[in-house]
Amino acid sequence: MKASPDKRPSLRAISFLILGGCGLFAHATPTLAQQVSREQDIGDLRLGQRIKVDDGTCPAGQIKEISGTRMTSTGIVRTQRCIPRLGPKQR
Repeated sequence: MKASPDKRPSLRAISFLILGGCGLFAHATPTLAQQVSREQDIGDLRLGQRIKVDDGTCPAGQIKEISGTRMTSTGIVRTQRCIPRLGPKQR
């Protein structure tokens, strides 16, 4: 950062820092997982995508998570596991 003769940062440097900070903040915000009520409602699952299924198959306080974990010649392999439910139950 180049300081002007009176030792204050320039308007260009300040705007660069503000825009850079906003860009980092936008990149760091988490994405919300999609939630469905039946596993049959899941269409094409992408690699790395996670979908929560609220079908009552997991113990109380948990929800089923389906994720696309591996790419094979026949398509994407789905895995399922029960994870802790965060927040109140949604309809």
